[in-house]
Amino acid sequence: MEIGIIGLPKSGKTTVFNALTRGKAETGVYAPSTTGPNVGMAKVPDPRLDVLDQLFHPKRKIPAEVRYVDVVAPPKGELSSQFLAHLDKADALLHVVRAFEDEKVPHIEGSIDPERDIVTLDLELAFSDLSIIEKRIQKIETSLKGAKQQEREAFSKEQALLARIKNALESEIPIREQELTEDEKRLILNYQFLTAKPLLLLFNIGEEMLPEAPSLEEEWHERYRRSQCQVAVLCGKLEMELSQLSDADAQEFRSVLGLEETALNRMIRLSYDLLGLISFFTVVSDEVKAWTIHRDTTAVKAAGKVHSDMERGFIRAEAIGYDNLVKCGSIAEARKRGLLHVEGKSYKVKDGDVITFLFNI
Repeated sequence: MEIGIIGLPKSGKTTVFNALTRGKAETGVYAPSTTGPNVGMAKVPDPRLDVLDQLFHPKRKIPAEVRYVDVVAPPKGELSSQFLAHLDKADALLHVVRAFEDEKVPHIEGSIDPERDIVTLDLELAFSDLSIIEKRIQKIETSLKGAKQQEREAFSKEQALLARIKNALESEIPIREQELTEDEKRLILNYQFLTAKPLLLLFNIGEEMLPEAPSLEEEWHERYRRSQCQVAVLCGKLEMELSQLSDADAQEFRSVLGLEETALNRMIRLSYDLLGLISFFTVVSDEVKAWTIHRDTTAVKAAGKVHSDMERGFIRAEAIGYDNLVKCGSIAEARKRGLLHVEGKSYKVKDGDVITFLFNI
């Protein structure tokens, strides 16, 4: 999973990036000339993986990972090709919205106004998508002149779809909120439109606002309830400071502050929910490993996640739910009790499944 972190200058997005990745990227003066993103990996916390590690005693325990890409926000109206390229592979966007006051870090607009900032960046992303659409429509119009009948039908279909999407974007409706069929979504998938990507709005508050965090989150959640959009509140500066401490020390501070969940745990949980992701586990070759897939992924496609040879030569999958495996204590006991089930290619993997794939090439 890859998450692109975006936000206006001085919103605290690099601070949030450091909090999520335990990184130490510079969070000082905003430098619009900087084009390279900050990139960091975060391991997905999953207590089930720890239990499986204790159960099987493998040589290696490998959690799933999330790749965070913190992209430098260019000046308004100047979304560069480099900016777009850094977000091209992102599965979702995490928009850090400034809600904190800090005289030492004046807002670029001179005042704190989260709603204004959300609209500003939404428009920038929409302009980017409109530019791509307009160029593609022009190219289709040129191609139609010499196209054969079958090609004309495909081009005309795409042209009509892009025109409909364009009209909605011009009415300030992002692509993720437009009513598109599954076929239409597949047709535009290669364009990697930014407003089509699921969105996590993260309101970055000051430490003095922590007592209000639950009520603020509820308020903003109601205000920005949208399709494929999640809302969360956190104090980026505090979370970054806690991420640099040992787990024990950080937990102690969290208890004092009444914070139940780390920023990383929270963002990953919301991201999984937003993207419809689940985890399954494999235990092979002295290694227990967690894998991330979309909900309703079939066994053969899940096998391909592990290795392309497994998908190509798939024979069957031997699966057992995490809870049943823990109760049994071993695969052998689970097999003895009849809880280890054999599944074919079309089996839809469930969250927490522990799977052994059998294949032949």
